[in-house]
Amino acid sequence: MLEYLLMGAGSLLDPAMLLAVVAGVVGGVIIGALPGLTSTMGVALLIPVTFSLPPQVGLAMLGGIYCASTYSGAISAILLNIPGTSASVATMLDGHPMAKAGEPGRAISLATFASAIGGVVSVLALLLLAPQLAEFSLRFGSPEYFLLAIFGITVIASMSAGAMEKGLIAGALGLILSTVGVHPLTGTMRFTMGLPTLYDGIPLVVSLIGLYSIPEVIDLIRRARTSDGDARGVDRSSPLRVLPELMSQKLNLLRSSVIGIIVGIVPGVGCSVGGFLAYDAAKRASKKPQTFGKGASEGIVASETGNNAVTGGTLIPLLTLGIPGNPVTAVLLGGIMIHGLRPGPELFTTNAEVTYSFIFSLFLANLMFIPVGLLLARYGLRVVQVPPAILAPIILALAIIGAYAMRGSVDDIWVMLAIGALGWGMAALAVPRAPLVLGLVLGTLAEGELARSLALVRGDVGAFALQLVTRPICLVLIGLCAFAIVHGIVQHRRNSKFLE
Repeated sequence: MLEYLLMGAGSLLDPAMLLAVVAGVVGGVIIGALPGLTSTMGVALLIPVTFSLPPQVGLAMLGGIYCASTYSGAISAILLNIPGTSASVATMLDGHPMAKAGEPGRAISLATFASAIGGVVSVLALLLLAPQLAEFSLRFGSPEYFLLAIFGITVIASMSAGAMEKGLIAGALGLILSTVGVHPLTGTMRFTMGLPTLYDGIPLVVSLIGLYSIPEVIDLIRRARTSDGDARGVDRSSPLRVLPELMSQKLNLLRSSVIGIIVGIVPGVGCSVGGFLAYDAAKRASKKPQTFGKGASEGIVASETGNNAVTGGTLIPLLTLGIPGNPVTAVLLGGIMIHGLRPGPELFTTNAEVTYSFIFSLFLANLMFIPVGLLLARYGLRVVQVPPAILAPIILALAIIGAYAMRGSVDDIWVMLAIGALGWGMAALAVPRAPLVLGLVLGTLAEGELARSLALVRGDVGAFALQLVTRPICLVLIGLCAFAIVHGIVQHRRNSKFLE
């Protein structure tokens, strides 16, 4: 074991490995910061480039893109209120308010360092605990996945504090929208209106672009017409000034990292859920939960630590069992097999040198995106000083390009605009949009796992209910759901009394 670790660490001294990581990180930061260009797309596009490279060098480049693009979605989320990737939706809840308050540099610095910490901790777990955590992930069946999705949905109550009714309505709307498309088991078409583009459901990234970019464009147009668009000042102090603030949140960092790793090792959940759950846990534990949604540094740190900790977590079942945890690692699995490697025990024995070189390259990638991300953000900070009349058409153009780039379909542009109109209506009525996103993300998972669970017991609801109360992990998840609901109700009542 020690020999393999030394080989993996020594591989980082290879100039080809260093160059591959740098190239992957730079490409990943750019891809993640541009709405519509996802981590999956970046990894898929780069796989052919790695054909002629040694396996460890090619995998290092792919890993760099994965880690960096997961982080850099926070840049556009903070500066433009448009999530570059689905992982950065929770970051936007406090990142953009902090930027609007004149501290975009502080928000991006917090997000960058928190992302690196979450990523490094998750890679450390991959390095030291992969077999044990992979075994834990095998204990999850359809009932556990269903309850995990339900637990994620209970986060809506916490996110809607102060506007519980509106938040629940938004969450319910997200759940309804998640049913659009083909039923996961029966193949029945639902709410597709005969449009082929909706057969696979409403695309998540297209929805995010429309939900947040179109209301922002309309707001910028309004500000331009009312001359309420004076350039805001930008904090240009050193990014290092946030380190004491970050280190004062050690418990938040540790808790969010653990949440992200656990979410990552459960296949099919994703970075966005890791960010939301970490954000919710930080809000529940905070002494000032009322500051969340208004530019709280705890929210930014929790979300970015959580969603980046998912990256290392998803690689645990991938490398040990050959089970991809999300679409990115599914593509990455193809890249691994193209290089003649087979996920499983032999990856850590016969091909140990390649495997440990790849893992150590992830350490470097998570550290490398700190200077790369901060350098890119330094120029991106000028965005907040661009006049609204100029910024509005730029954002609209990026939104249209991002929606089209997903699948090369013009229909996706119309879907994006329709969701954008819905988002504008929600913004005008002060209805939170994050619960809708959470409902859309988790609704598909909950419905699919519920259908599979019932199919396994031949539709016997009693047998399914018995599974929920006899399986240990199910009981833990039921307890967490109950606690989340009760805590949300209590918090809502406290906020109501405070407002009175």
